[in-house]
Amino acid sequence: MPTHAEKRNLPYTPQQLFDLVADVERYPEFLPWCLACRVTRRKGNVIFADLAIGYRMIREHFGSKVTLKKNKEITVEYLSGPMKYLSNTWKFIEEKDGSCTIDFYVDFEFKNFLLQKLMGLFFNEAVRRMVAAFEARAVQLYGAEASHKGRQS
Repeated sequence: MPTHAEKRNLPYTPQQLFDLVADVERYPEFLPWCLACRVTRRKGNVIFADLAIGYRMIREHFGSKVTLKKNKEITVEYLSGPMKYLSNTWKFIEEKDGSCTIDFYVDFEFKNFLLQKLMGLFFNEAVRRMVAAFEARAVQLYGAEASHKGRQS
């Protein structure tokens, strides 16, 4: 039921941002509430991963299928866990100046009514913090101004 969609232009190439988002095994290093990630299988451009998420007393695990369309799009499909469904898409749009506009969308619903209500209260803040964590990771990996301009050969 909670959904969030946003577009954001960042001074990085689509490849840089795609690589950052596709590196799911590193999520516990920088993503709030992501406690662990284990890739269970890789098949071509598809990654199957189990994530552990938690906040205070709440701990949940869920399985997902991550489909990578090199430098263009990443889609996440829910496979198992505490949710009724999860739909998540990242699109990486190259701009004329070499920067990248990220088109981000997430929609999900928990099976547990109490978890769903709790998440509904904090959803917007949680998504803002997660998006900020990805941006901070980009700065950490590529520099604040180390954009497309400094990366061209």
